[in-house]
Amino acid sequence: MIRSVEGDILLSRADAIVHGVAPFDHFASGLALALRERYPTMVRDFRHHCQQAGPKPGEAWIWGGVDKDGNGARIVSLLTQDPSKVTGGLPGKATLPNVNHALKALARIVAAEKLTSIALPRLATGVGGLDWADVEPLIANHLGGLGIPVIVYSVYRKDQRADEGLA
Repeated sequence: MIRSVEGDILLSRADAIVHGVAPFDHFASGLALALRERYPTMVRDFRHHCQQAGPKPGEAWIWGGVDKDGNGARIVSLLTQDPSKVTGGLPGKATLPNVNHALKALARIVAAEKLTSIALPRLATGVGGLDWADVEPLIANHLGGLGIPVIVYSVYRKDQRADEGLA
């Protein structure tokens, strides 16, 4: 079940929050920046993962830990964007093949981790630069049949909890 909502994804009650980044991303803008500020340990662990595994666009990485206030969370980083062409530079744009492969990887993570719900933004349409009309069908194709609530935050409303329909 895919449900579109308006609100602040950081207030989601979903089992995991999903977002798009690039390999070796600096989490410098958008949702990635908000996640970096709330979960600084996640960013440190992501950088370590990138140095050790050298992930490629189209892959996914799950992190579990606590925020700066001690609240538990699981975050899935989908590598939807190409890495920066220069060290320390801005990441490249997202591509539909990267999003397609990353969503396949996300579906595998949902099954392996037994996630009961996920929340994601309009993936790869902000900094990633893709058109939602191209991304939305990929989400429906890869996540629509998972048998869990998939909450798409279509409109960001700071500090507003969305009606996700979750218990």
